[in-house]
Amino acid sequence: MARSKEFDPEAALQQALELFWERGYEATSMADLVERLGVARASIYATFGGKRELYLKALERYLEQRNVVGSLSQPGPALPAIRALLDSYVAEILADDLRRGCMVVNTAVEFASRDATVLAKVATSWAGLETALAGTLVRARAQGEIPAGKDPYALARFLLVLLQGLRVLGRADPDPRRLRDAVEQAMTAVQI
Repeated sequence: MARSKEFDPEAALQQALELFWERGYEATSMADLVERLGVARASIYATFGGKRELYLKALERYLEQRNVVGSLSQPGPALPAIRALLDSYVAEILADDLRRGCMVVNTAVEFASRDATVLAKVATSWAGLETALAGTLVRARAQGEIPAGKDPYALARFLLVLLQGLRVLGRADPDPRRLRDAVEQAMTAVQI
């Protein structure tokens, strides 16, 4: 007869997410996971699989928790919604005392091109953000908020790259002036 789990898998997954987000995949050992989760190694393997499978589940949890694009689909003026999104990234970066950055960006940098499954999750996340930005910029153009000659899809790609760059700078050197100036310049570029 199988024994019941003596720990909460959801709480353990959240703890794993926090640890991977703080340290990254390579710098997190199974011993670190055992210590942080307070769960035996065999229980981690039985519940989540190996370290890689646990990382993938933690990344999925992170993506579920971090829906940053919902405000972009609200009716009304589009550019203030984009500005609010950019400002929220800066505020989050400046409030991150641990300098964890964004787990998606961290994953992209750490895994580079060596794990197609992991990178597919990163690409899907970025594609979702780009699509949401493009839809908002199409609306902005239709509402006369940006010039008719502007390509909303190219602008969306530009903003996607800007946002990921903000995340990298925030992890390495979160200079508020640098981050805020980048947002100001981006908003100017979108509008002229």
